[in-house]
Amino acid sequence: MSGMVPRPDLNIAQAVFGSPGYPPLLGELYDPPRILYYRGVLPDPEKPAVAVVGTRHPSAAASREAFKLGRELAERGIAVISGLALGIDAMAHRGCLEGGGKTAAVLGSGLDQVYPVSNRMLARRILESGGALISEYPWGTKPRKWNFPQRNRIISGLARGTVIVEAPAASGALYTAQFALEQGRDLWVSSVGASSSLGEGTRKLAEEGCPLIRGAAEIAAEWGLCGEASVDGKDPRSGADSARPGGPGKDLAAALKRELQLN
Repeated sequence: MSGMVPRPDLNIAQAVFGSPGYPPLLGELYDPPRILYYRGVLPDPEKPAVAVVGTRHPSAAASREAFKLGRELAERGIAVISGLALGIDAMAHRGCLEGGGKTAAVLGSGLDQVYPVSNRMLARRILESGGALISEYPWGTKPRKWNFPQRNRIISGLARGTVIVEAPAASGALYTAQFALEQGRDLWVSSVGASSSLGEGTRKLAEEGCPLIRGAAEIAAEWGLCGEASVDGKDPRSGADSARPGGPGKDLAAALKRELQLN
């Protein structure tokens, strides 16, 4: 049952797949987590959310862009989903908090093992602001490296669209891009990251057809959230492309997996 508290001292609750409290977008995945552990308040399913991710070692320009994007999304009432990692993830969370928005961090560990340690204060701020810490791993699970690529499907799965701010050729953020496409969600790359010397993976995504964006206003306009009609057949009420269900996204995901050698 949603809302059960297996670890009351940390206020860790859980949402079980198929229960009323389970995130609807996550339930659409072909491999959704059976149990979702969380602290705080899960993202409102009636409001849009964007995943913002990228490298742990960004350029200064990309760090500023991630912060700006997080803040701009918050100011438009759009929640930010990311992974609490160093670099782009942390800056996107901080920008969202600065904009007075709600943000959720998906961890690759149990919720009593917040990682990295240097972001534990940020995790506290996320909770205090009405956001959430989320994991499919039960408490006590260490932050093992193989957990992180798998958790990325949850980051993209909780959002209607994903922005890759800056990603080198071997960045884990490219897994998130692949998952977003396989899930039929929107995918964008930041124009800042695409022009960066550290953005080889970001440029590859753009070359494969992912649109460039310069800010949250473009996302809001595409989703019809600022009084403008949706474009390219996209329904602003869902993460899927209503005119082209699953086609180009699936093809592009397969191409990315080959070109970027993602396994």
